[in-house]
Amino acid sequence: MGAVPRKRAIEAVGAGDTRARYRRILRFAARHLAAIWFFEIFLPRIGLDRVAERTRTKRMRSFARRFHALALELGGLMIKVGQFMSSRLDVLPPEITEELEGLQDEVPPVPFPAIRALAEKELGASLEERFAWVEEEPLAAASLGQAHRARLLPADAEESGLDHVVIKVQRPGIEEIVEADLAALRKVGGWLSRVRIVAARADAPALVGEFARTSLQEIDYLNEAANAERFAVDFGDDARVAVPAVAWERTTRRVLTLQDVTAIKVTDASALAAAGIDPVLVAPVFASVMFDQLFTNGYFHADPHPGNIFITPSSDGEAEHPWKLTFIDFGMMGEVPPGTRTGLRKALVAAASRDGKGLVGAISDVGVLVPSADTAGLERAMTQLFARFGGMGFAELREVDPREFRAFAEEFGDVIRSLPFQLPEDFLLIIRAMSLTSGVCSSLDPAFNLWDSVEPYAAQLVRDERGNLVQDAARQALDAAGLALRLPGRLDRLATRIEDGSLEVANPRLERRVARLERTGRRAVRAVLFGALLIAGAILRPEDLVLGNVLMMGSLLPLLYGLWAGRRGV
Repeated sequence: MGAVPRKRAIEAVGAGDTRARYRRILRFAARHLAAIWFFEIFLPRIGLDRVAERTRTKRMRSFARRFHALALELGGLMIKVGQFMSSRLDVLPPEITEELEGLQDEVPPVPFPAIRALAEKELGASLEERFAWVEEEPLAAASLGQAHRARLLPADAEESGLDHVVIKVQRPGIEEIVEADLAALRKVGGWLSRVRIVAARADAPALVGEFARTSLQEIDYLNEAANAERFAVDFGDDARVAVPAVAWERTTRRVLTLQDVTAIKVTDASALAAAGIDPVLVAPVFASVMFDQLFTNGYFHADPHPGNIFITPSSDGEAEHPWKLTFIDFGMMGEVPPGTRTGLRKALVAAASRDGKGLVGAISDVGVLVPSADTAGLERAMTQLFARFGGMGFAELREVDPREFRAFAEEFGDVIRSLPFQLPEDFLLIIRAMSLTSGVCSSLDPAFNLWDSVEPYAAQLVRDERGNLVQDAARQALDAAGLALRLPGRLDRLATRIEDGSLEVANPRLERRVARLERTGRRAVRAVLFGALLIAGAILRPEDLVLGNVLMMGSLLPLLYGLWAGRRGV
């Protein structure tokens, strides 16, 4: 689709045909959810795993192309979803991220007359009466709003201390578009809640509800202005971070006027090099600033994609820091509850110290595991994971022999899949923020190793919470003393069980492999019967219509039994 038809499509949708938009999103979701079910669930259940594996790359590339086209055609929240996926360089394959990365910059602009009309209605006067000048060419066109450079009138500039500013104006009709997108997402969330494997891990409708709240807050620019000021207070004494000031006298719910802080886009490697800034040195600073937001302040930027972060070189040669991370777009912010923040800090310290048991305990504390979960197997898996892969960066992990990952999955896959993991409602923005952070760091430095940033940060947390650690050590000493007092009795009972032959020894690894072999064998038999009956029926049908039809219909029996057995885990 060319630029002009794409632009017309967006304008047409913005004109009010939200029902067609709603249906379009649902059709897209239904089609691709059905494809995922067929290739990733149905085929493996009948023993055709290799078919799914062979076609996976092609299917992912096709999905990314189709979603790219849909997002650009519809705009709105679909752009937000695509930008999120394009930033997952550390997790999603390049077939998806490379196709969607253009969504950061490809959003078509709204014609300036429409922007002028909305801004003048909001501000209660013509732009010439409110500003010295406004550039008609947009500085940036985003999914929900559009930004234009401007200059305040001399009297306003003197009063506010600002001069050059950026006016951010909502896209006309965006409120109706967001409502239609959210209605479609709620519907898809309802579908997912009926899928057992999804419902066991997350409350999809609740997650959509959380996304809906943040999306509606994002189109309220008074809320964004307040967020920017709160963020500025949190980092007021941090030489690494800059935040634009708000021109409140020129700000309404649909128009936001901020200090112009435009600088080098965080992922613009050539511009950074020209300014004498090494991108490799930017990555750990950015990670550390995001850690501060999540683990210390508890108030964080939930949309830190490359378009929302600038690198601003310092004009003072003697400044404490030669450049600053300048954040913009504070529409999507998250807050970590104190209890969750404590659990996250424990998880960070455990991960940095390669403490598998401590990590499992921490994720239980934050609600990722239900309290009744038997975590012994997961603790063993995490300990083995740290022993083999701990400390590796994403680039190093890509070089690991895939057979090692398969061996780990064979040994611990059943244990991990059987545990009652869930996604707490307040985790959606946390995961989004950390995912985008990881993606930005990986684009700044392909060899970026998250552990290099985690370990010093975790060490600082340990120093800051030494008092808590002393209490923990005292508690562990008491637990050890109690264990020592109970040990003689436990040894006596163990010896008695050995003597009377009642001692049972379990080998979970062997049991899982035997069970896996049995399941594989049953799947193979069902697949062979299905294929043999189907082929035999197809061959005989031209000569004996009745027998051919009977055999072909009979092939459905092992197929249906395979599906039923797969659902019951047989």
